[in-house]
Amino acid sequence: MHLFDTIKSDNLLPFEGDAYYYGKIFNTNESLHYYRLLLDLIDWQNDEVVIFGKKIITSRKVAFYAASADINYKYSKITKNTAVFIPVLLEIKEKIEMITNQTFNSCLLNLYQNGNEGMGWHSDNEKELKENGTIASISFGAERNFSFKHNHSKLKIAIKLENGSLLTMENEIQKFWKHSMPKSTKIMTPRINLTFRTIV
Repeated sequence: MHLFDTIKSDNLLPFEGDAYYYGKIFNTNESLHYYRLLLDLIDWQNDEVVIFGKKIITSRKVAFYAASADINYKYSKITKNTAVFIPVLLEIKEKIEMITNQTFNSCLLNLYQNGNEGMGWHSDNEKELKENGTIASISFGAERNFSFKHNHSKLKIAIKLENGSLLTMENEIQKFWKHSMPKSTKIMTPRINLTFRTIV
């Protein structure tokens, strides 16, 4: 048991997978500091996905960083350009690893300019990822709703991700659940999301 155990939620899911919400692990000043650094220093690029065989350029921007340049990640049939971790990402990663008692060698970052940009239902089940490995998701900026949907029962569970908060998805969750971030016309400000992963 360590210092941060007391802020970890119970499992958000009733069966076949684990998701834990830690709430705000960074205070308001820390969150603003990291938000500004990430906005300025990350090599943001418009995302590319392949839908029905056609390459689509999304308005959402992404970046992929890892412990070394030879760690690659592919989703939606597109291999992401890999950049090596910069100090701000290493700082954030160190705190997450201390809290979760996990280690991560890569990070997929998303920049949503406003509520008109979201993420449809999907699972992070690419073959490069460690099987049943933990994905740690950090949010900076606008609060957004985040939802889980069970593949068979279609049960849905929603949570609001706060500025500076940590959510982890663990064990068999990617096999049995999908997740999404719905759009909302009420949200006018950006959100930066970091998902730390382990690629094998």
